[in-house]
Order: sequence, then C-alpha cells, then structure tokens
Amino acid sequence: MGAIIAIDLGLKRIGLALSAGAGIVTPLPAVERKNRNQAANDVKKVLNEYEVSMVIVGIPMGSTSEDEMYRRVAHFMNLVDFKGEIAYQDESHSSQEAEAMMKGEIRYKRDGRIDSLSAKIILERYLHSLKNSL
Repeated sequence: MGAIIAIDLGLKRIGLALSAGAGIVTPLPAVERKNRNQAANDVKKVLNEYEVSMVIVGIPMGSTSEDEMYRRVAHFMNLVDFKGEIAYQDESHSSQEAEAMMKGEIRYKRDGRIDSLSAKIILERYLHSLKNSL
C-alpha cells in the first residue's frame, strides 16, 4: 500500500496530512484556496509528489450538512482527478481539537497549520478505526 493523505476541505484553506506507513501521520503545508481549479491542481500535485494510493476526506457525519458535503467533496475530487481509493472519515470536532493543540503558540495566525492539524487528526482517526476492525 502506498502513501495515504487526509484532506480537510475548507473554503479558504485545504488541510493535508500524510501517512507514508507505520501509522505515523505528518501534517503537510495547507493549500490556500483562491478558486476550485487552482486548489484542485495544487492538491493533485501533492498527491502525485507523494505517490498517494488512498485519500481520506473529512466529512461532518451525522450533521445536517453531511449530504451537501459529500456532493462538494465528490465534485472537488473529480476536479483533482484522483484515480486511487477515496474513503470518508468523520471530522466532527477535529478543528476544535487542532485549535486546542495550538493553544500556547506565541502567535496564532491563519496560516493553515490548524487545517493541516485537523487533517492529521482525521487520518489518525481513520488509521485507528482500521486497526480496531482487524
């Protein structure tokens, strides 16, 4: 199995995290989103760079926006033109967890670190659920 990347799809930034094996998850620099096509191309470059075989996308499961988010994610992933496997993971409260992890940082700024930490949490949840299902 190749590398796995988690995506936390946001309107301004797209958080990314990578697991290249052994269950270790590393946040990657977030993609600034100027428009859909630019964001999709930037994400595609990252997926190709790391030779990703699977993408995990965070979805707020059980919320009223779940169906709408599935549609948005499907449309975005079509733009990315990713040929590997796509799975979905509940992202509920991942941003709040990421923000809590960042507390104590001297300067809190919207530079994408929260978004990529959120993607890291999403990927860790997915890997944990895989381990528990074995």
